[in-house]
Amino acid sequence: MEGAKSSPPNTRIAVVTGGNKGIGFEVCRQLASGGATVVLTARDETRGTAAVEKLKGLGLPDVVFHQLEITDASSIAGLADFLKTRFGRLDILVNNAAIGGVEYVHELDTDEEKFSGLDYHQRLEWLEKNVNESVDAAKQGVQTNYYGTKHVIEALLPLLQSSSDGRLVNVSSEYGLLTVINNEEVRQELNGIDNLTEKRLDELLDTFLKDFEAGGTGEAHGWPTGFAAYKMAKVAMNAYSRILAKRHPELRINCAHPGYVKTHMTMSSGVLTPEEGAHNVVKVALLPDGRPTGLFFALGEEASFV
Repeated sequence: MEGAKSSPPNTRIAVVTGGNKGIGFEVCRQLASGGATVVLTARDETRGTAAVEKLKGLGLPDVVFHQLEITDASSIAGLADFLKTRFGRLDILVNNAAIGGVEYVHELDTDEEKFSGLDYHQRLEWLEKNVNESVDAAKQGVQTNYYGTKHVIEALLPLLQSSSDGRLVNVSSEYGLLTVINNEEVRQELNGIDNLTEKRLDELLDTFLKDFEAGGTGEAHGWPTGFAAYKMAKVAMNAYSRILAKRHPELRINCAHPGYVKTHMTMSSGVLTPEEGAHNVVKVALLPDGRPTGLFFALGEEASFV
């Protein structure tokens, strides 16, 4: 089965990372509902397989599972080999897999009713007060959300380039906007895409983690606070996306903020459903022809990185 190319040539082939639940699962469902052949990936094979079976039960047969741990080079290589053998190309890559980069005070499944009557900002405030930001969690957050995603992109880039209309969507956040950084010099440097390099992004992330480890917070140096590692990783991924878009004009590479969604990561404190959040991502993945690239989309609409 895996030895031959499958799916008609006019069918889009899509990969979604972190696709077994929440936003990722809904992105898979919506892309498959639109006629794409979807490769749903997840760390856990049991959960990933169950998610595919659930989608097939909804009348979506063109969904397959492949295990993927985005921090494991051999796992990434295995996915790349599978895609090359099975399809020979990749049309859409949605990088959704991420972790909070924090330690949660409560179980991730939280009763949504406790947020009744709280507005957007009150919910965010509650979320930030109910996590601990340890050094280990911060390091893992940067390693997963930035470097893990980056390594997936690097491995699958040749397959995207084999498509006649390769599209890459990095699921981002308002926490990835440059306003989360209070150091004006760093903020301008990150916004100066013509001069910014991957090496410099590495240096900034290393400095952030060193400052975080030295003081438990990098606030004195102008680094973000409150989900600090998550914010830095998303800021870096936004910048990397813009670098890539400039380097590969043949592809469509954009960032998509789905909104504040009720997921495990937000302990169900969000204001949007996973279906609504996924819609804001899929809309970017399926933008009409015209090749808008290197942009940030918030809630499905073009917005600023700042």
